[in-house]
Amino acid sequence: MRISKPWRPVSRHLVLIVFSLIMVYPVLWWIGASLKKTSELSSPNIFPSVPEWSNFVKGWHSVPGYSFTHFYLNTFLLEAALLVTTLVSCTLVAFGFARLSFPLKNFWFALLMLTLMMPGQVLIIPQYTLFHELGWVNTYLPFIVPHLLASGAGGTFFVFLLIQFVRGIPKELDESAKIDGCSWFGIYWRIVMPLTKPAIVTVLIFCFLWNWDDFLGHLLYLNSVDKYTVGLALRMINDSQSAQQWGQLLAMSLVSILPATIVFMFLQKYFVEGIATTGIKG
Repeated sequence: MRISKPWRPVSRHLVLIVFSLIMVYPVLWWIGASLKKTSELSSPNIFPSVPEWSNFVKGWHSVPGYSFTHFYLNTFLLEAALLVTTLVSCTLVAFGFARLSFPLKNFWFALLMLTLMMPGQVLIIPQYTLFHELGWVNTYLPFIVPHLLASGAGGTFFVFLLIQFVRGIPKELDESAKIDGCSWFGIYWRIVMPLTKPAIVTVLIFCFLWNWDDFLGHLLYLNSVDKYTVGLALRMINDSQSAQQWGQLLAMSLVSILPATIVFMFLQKYFVEGIATTGIKG
């Protein structure tokens, strides 16, 4: 047997550590810059000699007449509505395609896949025209209603992901439930939903992250400051002051990623499990 040299594992780990530090450096600079005065941003030091913690306090109240508490509440309420509507619509559609038989099923599934391949930029103008005619501009309806119809941001992908998972659940469970007098909705609610928990958590994580970062959509449909989300509020910090306070902007942008980071950290186990099992069963 060929014995590997003892220095090889060490060298591999050293290379990985070096590349990890290179990848982490922008984040470290970001954290350090959020604690600097504007005059110190050109300094080569990552962290300031005296941290400017007031950047977070002043940045939180930097938008005239509002604080970031208001914008976070707006964003969390919108996210809650999107998560609920996505959960209901995508699971029902996925269950229908995976378990039910209905006319032109393959045709509708192929049409669903075509929408998955269509670039989102193609739909911006017709969607805006439609929502403007309906009077939905400057409301949250352009985000909530498409998710209610399983066609919002990533909706088709979520349906496809759930279909692949539901198809991996043995149909014998459905037959046993039917013998016990369970309806199709009962099978969906009592059998399929509990067994698809990893895939559902994966869908909810994706939905939360994608809509949290949907700056363009919020910019198109939200006009009044009272309805602004966190991303739009960050843009107002950049526009509302004649002398740009980069420390405050960087501090608030750092705070803005915390919810998404926390959600991913606490649900990472379910996220990995959902992706892995869906890939195996698909």
